[in-house]
Amino acid sequence: MDVLDTIKQQISENDVILYMKGSPSAPQCGFSMRASQALMACGQRFAYVDILSNPDIRSELPKYANWPTFPQLWVKGELIGGCDIITEMNEKGELKPLIDAAVAG
Repeated sequence: MDVLDTIKQQISENDVILYMKGSPSAPQCGFSMRASQALMACGQRFAYVDILSNPDIRSELPKYANWPTFPQLWVKGELIGGCDIITEMNEKGELKPLIDAAVAG
């Protein structure tokens, strides 16, 4: 399976997936930390991929997503955005309903 197929499979098999540096319990950059904390505050399980230990995904995902930076949050197959968008949605109370609906449905 090539890298793009792996990425497509990960996105299709997980209702909520965060591509980040490190893990939610041990983020490797401030942006990944803020994004994962906002997601964890929603109280739902989510998948994540550590792009530091997956260099092929790290290099290919920005081209696939047409989004140059990490972290990247995908919900129900759609790119939601990066740290600033995730943080802003969380502050406005928009993130939890989105995550709840994705996990429920």
